[in-house]
Amino acid sequence: MSDLFLVTGGTGKTGRRVAALLRDRASDVRIATRNPQIPGQVRFDWGQPDLFAAALGSVKAVYLVAPTDRTDHLAVMKPFLQCALGMGVSRFVLLSASSLQRGGAMMGEVHDWLAGNVPEFCILRPTWFMQNFSEQQHRTTIRDESRIYSATGEGRVPFINADDIAASAVAALTTSSPPNTDMILTGPEALSYEAVASEIGLAAGRKIDHVCLSEDHLAARFTILGMEAGYARGLASMDTAIAKGSENRLSDGVFRLTGRQPGAFRDFVRRNRSAWAMPRAASV
Repeated sequence: MSDLFLVTGGTGKTGRRVAALLRDRASDVRIATRNPQIPGQVRFDWGQPDLFAAALGSVKAVYLVAPTDRTDHLAVMKPFLQCALGMGVSRFVLLSASSLQRGGAMMGEVHDWLAGNVPEFCILRPTWFMQNFSEQQHRTTIRDESRIYSATGEGRVPFINADDIAASAVAALTTSSPPNTDMILTGPEALSYEAVASEIGLAAGRKIDHVCLSEDHLAARFTILGMEAGYARGLASMDTAIAKGSENRLSDGVFRLTGRQPGAFRDFVRRNRSAWAMPRAASV
């Protein structure tokens, strides 16, 4: 029997990719989700400890995706992590972020706890996802308004493909020698949002504008979209940090974990151009 892996956030942007890659390796995968619908999925909620044991039974390693409706991540996740240790889970791979330092806010506290309490771990710290433009908040405004809103100014980001994050996570989950460190994950080039708008515009066949907002205005937009207020303010502040150069760096983390180079933004745009096609007017 192969090792059993639990993937939290298993239907989300990285989790579903991690689960698919593990299955490609013929690994046994259990997907934790609030609403299980198919075999291989198990009901899970960070706030319901009575669900933990069923999710963790016979599991060797866990991929951890923190809840997005809270910012006190260690307080929310620690009961599950302690339960996992008690049930024999040996390896933990946490999805954090390049902007979150060990011991800092949000996933930074979980990073610090894992490093001090579990036998095997890896903290993945990716920069901003390419899929933010094709699957999340930017997709709708690009498609419907031909605009990208941010508070990043002329700051640059080495956007990373979620496929590369998932490949890195699977490597960290399955390698015989645990990394026991954090890994900054970036794409191969740092781009401004103006450059991103230009690349997407070329693929979409129309002009895409980058609209630069204040941090407060951006946080308000996130809240209107349904994001928890504290989380919205945190994300908006990260845009301000980008404007000041916080993400203008490259790393070899993907290569160190997977043995291959991360994909380029231009290739991602070419493969996903249909995501930004303008909706057709309804026929009369």
